[in-house]
Amino acid sequence: MAEERQGTAEEAAPGGEGESPHADPERRAPDPERVWEALVATARRTVTDGLVVGTSGNVSARVGDLVLVTPTGVPYDRLTPDDITGVDLTGRQVLGTLVPTSELPLHLAVYRTTGARAVVHTHAVHATAVSTLVPELPAVHYMAGALGGTVRVAPYATYGTEELAENMLRALAGRSGCLLRNHGTVTYGDTLDQAYDRTAQLEWMCRLWLTASSVPGLTPSLLTEAQLAEAGARLKGYGQRR
Repeated sequence: MAEERQGTAEEAAPGGEGESPHADPERRAPDPERVWEALVATARRTVTDGLVVGTSGNVSARVGDLVLVTPTGVPYDRLTPDDITGVDLTGRQVLGTLVPTSELPLHLAVYRTTGARAVVHTHAVHATAVSTLVPELPAVHYMAGALGGTVRVAPYATYGTEELAENMLRALAGRSGCLLRNHGTVTYGDTLDQAYDRTAQLEWMCRLWLTASSVPGLTPSLLTEAQLAEAGARLKGYGQRR
Protein backbone atom coordinates (compact mmCIF):
# COMPACT_ATOMS: atom_id res chain seq x y z
CA MET A 1 0.00 0.00 0.00
CA ALA A 2 1.32 3.46 -0.82
CA GLU A 3 2.57 5.81 1.90
CA GLU A 4 0.02 8.11 3.46
CA ARG A 5 -0.80 11.09 1.27
CA GLN A 6 -0.31 14.35 3.12
CA GLY A 7 -3.04 16.99 2.98
CA THR A 8 -2.61 19.86 0.55
CA ALA A 9 -3.66 23.45 1.07
CA GLU A 10 -7.01 22.67 -0.53
CA GLU A 11 -7.57 19.98 2.11
CA ALA A 12 -7.02 22.18 5.15
CA ALA A 13 -10.64 21.58 6.14
CA PRO A 14 -13.04 18.81 5.05
CA GLY A 15 -14.36 19.71 1.63
CA GLY A 16 -12.56 23.04 1.70
CA GLU A 17 -11.02 24.91 -1.19
CA GLY A 18 -7.87 26.51 0.09
CA GLU A 19 -9.21 27.23 3.58
CA SER A 20 -6.43 27.91 6.05
CA PRO A 21 -6.79 26.59 9.60
CA HIS A 22 -5.88 30.14 10.69
CA ALA A 23 -8.35 31.92 8.40
CA ASP A 24 -11.20 34.01 9.79
CA PRO A 25 -13.99 31.46 10.52
CA GLU A 26 -16.76 33.84 9.47
CA ARG A 27 -15.09 34.45 6.12
CA ARG A 28 -13.45 31.10 5.37
CA ALA A 29 -15.65 28.45 7.03
CA PRO A 30 -16.35 25.53 4.65
CA ASP A 31 -19.90 25.06 3.47
CA PRO A 32 -21.71 22.31 5.49
CA GLU A 33 -23.57 21.10 2.41
CA ARG A 34 -20.32 20.61 0.52
CA VAL A 35 -18.71 18.86 3.50
CA TRP A 36 -21.77 16.60 3.77
CA GLU A 37 -21.30 15.57 0.14
CA ALA A 38 -17.67 14.67 0.82
CA LEU A 39 -18.65 12.84 4.03
CA VAL A 40 -21.20 10.68 2.20
CA ALA A 41 -18.63 9.90 -0.51
CA THR A 42 -16.16 8.79 2.19
CA ALA A 43 -18.79 6.62 3.89
CA ARG A 44 -19.62 4.94 0.59
CA ARG A 45 -15.93 4.34 0.02
CA THR A 46 -15.67 2.35 3.26
CA VAL A 47 -18.25 -0.05 1.84
CA THR A 48 -16.70 -0.21 -1.63
CA ASP A 49 -13.26 -0.93 -0.17
CA GLY A 50 -14.60 -3.65 2.14
CA LEU A 51 -13.94 -1.86 5.42
CA VAL A 52 -17.56 -2.12 6.54
CA VAL A 53 -20.57 -4.27 5.72
CA GLY A 54 -24.05 -2.82 5.41
CA THR A 55 -24.54 0.11 7.76
CA SER A 56 -21.74 -0.79 10.19
CA GLY A 57 -19.12 1.87 10.85
CA ASN A 58 -19.64 5.63 10.66
CA VAL A 59 -18.02 8.85 9.46
CA SER A 60 -18.07 12.42 10.74
CA ALA A 61 -16.58 15.83 9.95
CA ARG A 62 -16.34 18.99 12.02
CA VAL A 63 -17.24 22.42 10.64
CA GLY A 64 -16.67 24.98 13.37
CA ASP A 65 -18.81 23.87 16.32
CA LEU A 66 -20.99 21.73 14.03
CA VAL A 67 -20.33 18.00 13.67
CA LEU A 68 -21.81 16.33 10.60
CA VAL A 69 -22.33 12.58 11.08
CA THR A 70 -23.74 9.65 9.20
CA PRO A 71 -27.21 8.69 10.49
CA THR A 72 -27.86 5.35 12.16
CA GLY A 73 -29.22 2.40 10.18
CA VAL A 74 -29.33 4.08 6.76
CA PRO A 75 -27.41 2.48 3.84
CA TYR A 76 -24.89 5.00 2.55
CA ASP A 77 -25.99 4.64 -1.06
CA ARG A 78 -29.42 5.96 -0.05
CA LEU A 79 -28.17 9.17 1.56
CA THR A 80 -28.99 12.39 -0.30
CA PRO A 81 -28.19 16.10 0.25
CA ASP A 82 -31.54 16.41 2.07
CA ASP A 83 -30.39 13.84 4.65
CA ILE A 84 -27.70 16.09 6.11
CA THR A 85 -27.37 15.29 9.81
CA GLY A 86 -25.53 17.46 12.31
CA VAL A 87 -25.08 17.97 16.03
CA ASP A 88 -23.28 20.48 18.24
CA LEU A 89 -20.39 19.46 20.48
CA THR A 90 -22.81 18.51 23.28
CA GLY A 91 -24.57 16.05 20.97
CA ARG A 92 -27.71 18.14 20.51
CA GLN A 93 -29.09 17.67 17.01
CA VAL A 94 -29.15 20.94 15.08
CA LEU A 95 -29.44 19.72 11.47
CA GLY A 96 -31.72 17.14 9.88
CA THR A 97 -34.36 14.72 11.10
CA LEU A 98 -32.52 11.38 10.83
CA VAL A 99 -31.16 9.99 14.11
CA PRO A 100 -27.34 10.35 14.26
CA THR A 101 -25.06 7.32 14.46
CA SER A 102 -25.22 5.32 17.67
CA GLU A 103 -21.46 5.87 18.01
CA LEU A 104 -21.92 9.63 18.44
CA PRO A 105 -20.19 9.62 21.88
CA LEU A 106 -17.08 8.18 20.25
CA HIS A 107 -16.93 10.88 17.57
CA LEU A 108 -17.65 13.75 19.97
CA ALA A 109 -14.97 12.52 22.37
CA VAL A 110 -12.37 12.81 19.60
CA TYR A 111 -13.44 16.35 18.66
CA ARG A 112 -13.52 17.54 22.27
CA THR A 113 -9.99 16.34 23.02
CA THR A 114 -8.07 16.71 19.75
CA GLY A 115 -7.81 19.07 16.81
CA ALA A 116 -9.48 16.54 14.52
CA ARG A 117 -11.61 17.74 11.63
CA ALA A 118 -12.75 14.26 10.52
CA VAL A 119 -13.23 10.81 12.10
CA VAL A 120 -13.67 7.43 10.42
CA HIS A 121 -14.82 4.33 12.33
CA THR A 122 -14.93 0.93 10.59
CA HIS A 123 -15.36 -2.76 11.29
CA ALA A 124 -12.49 -3.76 8.99
CA VAL A 125 -11.95 -7.54 9.08
CA HIS A 126 -8.18 -7.81 9.61
CA ALA A 127 -8.06 -4.95 12.09
CA THR A 128 -10.93 -6.40 14.10
CA ALA A 129 -9.22 -9.80 14.07
CA VAL A 130 -6.01 -8.27 15.44
CA SER A 131 -8.01 -6.49 18.15
CA THR A 132 -8.99 -9.89 19.55
CA LEU A 133 -5.41 -11.18 19.72
CA VAL A 134 -3.03 -8.57 21.14
CA PRO A 135 -3.02 -5.42 23.33
CA GLU A 136 -1.37 -3.46 20.53
CA LEU A 137 -0.57 -4.03 16.87
CA PRO A 138 3.06 -5.22 16.65
CA ALA A 139 5.28 -2.70 14.86
CA VAL A 140 5.59 -4.69 11.67
CA HIS A 141 5.75 -1.69 9.32
CA TYR A 142 7.04 1.89 9.47
CA MET A 143 3.66 3.35 8.47
CA ALA A 144 2.69 2.97 12.14
CA GLY A 145 4.81 6.09 12.54
CA ALA A 146 2.21 8.03 10.56
CA LEU A 147 -0.30 7.24 13.32
CA GLY A 148 2.07 8.40 16.05
CA GLY A 149 3.61 5.03 16.95
CA THR A 150 2.54 1.53 17.85
CA VAL A 151 -1.24 1.25 17.53
CA ARG A 152 -2.96 0.35 20.81
CA VAL A 153 -6.12 -1.71 21.37
CA ALA A 154 -8.80 -0.09 23.54
CA PRO A 155 -10.47 -2.46 26.04
CA TYR A 156 -13.88 -3.74 25.05
CA ALA A 157 -17.03 -1.85 26.00
CA THR A 158 -20.56 -1.91 24.59
CA TYR A 159 -20.92 0.08 21.40
CA GLY A 160 -22.36 3.57 21.64
CA THR A 161 -21.43 4.03 25.30
CA GLU A 162 -19.40 6.68 27.11
CA GLU A 163 -17.27 3.83 28.49
CA LEU A 164 -16.21 2.88 24.97
CA ALA A 165 -15.42 6.52 24.18
CA GLU A 166 -13.27 6.79 27.32
CA ASN A 167 -11.42 3.56 26.54
CA MET A 168 -10.80 4.82 23.00
CA LEU A 169 -9.37 8.14 24.21
CA ARG A 170 -6.81 6.37 26.39
CA ALA A 171 -5.74 4.21 23.44
CA LEU A 172 -5.53 7.29 21.20
CA ALA A 173 -3.19 9.24 23.53
CA GLY A 174 -0.38 10.47 21.28
CA ARG A 175 -1.88 8.63 18.33
CA SER A 176 -4.26 9.40 15.45
CA GLY A 177 -5.66 5.87 15.29
CA CYS A 178 -6.43 2.87 17.47
CA LEU A 179 -8.18 -0.48 17.49
CA LEU A 180 -11.29 -1.24 19.53
CA ARG A 181 -11.25 -4.74 20.99
CA ASN A 182 -13.72 -7.11 19.29
CA HIS A 183 -15.08 -4.12 17.39
CA GLY A 184 -12.98 -2.29 14.79
CA THR A 185 -10.94 0.83 14.08
CA VAL A 186 -11.00 4.56 14.81
CA THR A 187 -8.82 7.10 13.01
CA TYR A 188 -8.94 10.86 12.73
CA GLY A 189 -7.27 13.57 10.70
CA ASP A 190 -7.29 17.12 9.40
CA THR A 191 -9.45 16.08 6.45
CA LEU A 192 -11.82 13.29 5.48
CA ASP A 193 -9.23 11.99 3.03
CA GLN A 194 -6.53 11.87 5.70
CA ALA A 195 -8.77 10.12 8.23
CA TYR A 196 -9.80 7.59 5.60
CA ASP A 197 -6.23 7.00 4.42
CA ARG A 198 -5.17 6.29 7.99
CA THR A 199 -7.97 3.75 8.35
CA ALA A 200 -6.93 2.02 5.13
CA GLN A 201 -3.27 1.98 6.23
CA LEU A 202 -4.22 0.54 9.63
CA GLU A 203 -6.26 -2.25 8.06
CA TRP A 204 -3.37 -3.01 5.69
CA MET A 205 -0.85 -3.19 8.56
CA CYS A 206 -3.13 -5.56 10.45
CA ARG A 207 -3.43 -7.77 7.39
CA LEU A 208 0.36 -7.68 6.97
CA TRP A 209 0.99 -8.76 10.56
CA LEU A 210 -1.58 -11.55 10.42
CA THR A 211 -0.02 -12.82 7.19
CA ALA A 212 3.57 -12.68 8.44
CA SER A 213 2.79 -14.18 11.84
CA SER A 214 0.95 -17.12 10.26
CA VAL A 215 4.13 -18.59 8.71
CA PRO A 216 5.00 -21.72 10.75
CA GLY A 217 8.30 -21.60 12.62
CA LEU A 218 9.02 -17.95 11.88
CA THR A 219 8.38 -14.73 13.79
CA PRO A 220 8.05 -11.35 12.07
CA SER A 221 10.82 -8.84 12.75
CA LEU A 222 9.53 -5.70 14.44
CA LEU A 223 10.64 -2.07 14.40
CA THR A 224 11.84 -0.23 17.49
CA GLU A 225 10.15 2.85 18.94
CA ALA A 226 13.08 4.93 17.69
CA GLN A 227 12.67 3.58 14.17
CA LEU A 228 8.95 4.35 14.21
CA ALA A 229 9.60 7.86 15.52
CA GLU A 230 12.14 8.51 12.76
CA ALA A 231 9.71 7.24 10.10
CA GLY A 232 6.92 9.37 11.55
CA ALA A 233 9.07 12.49 11.40
CA ARG A 234 9.99 11.82 7.76
CA LEU A 235 6.36 11.14 6.82
CA LYS A 236 5.34 14.58 8.07
CA GLY A 237 7.23 16.05 5.14
CA TYR A 238 6.05 13.49 2.60
CA GLY A 239 4.17 14.58 -0.53
CA GLN A 240 3.88 17.68 -2.68
CA ARG A 241 3.88 21.25 -1.44
CA ARG A 242 2.01 24.13 -3.05
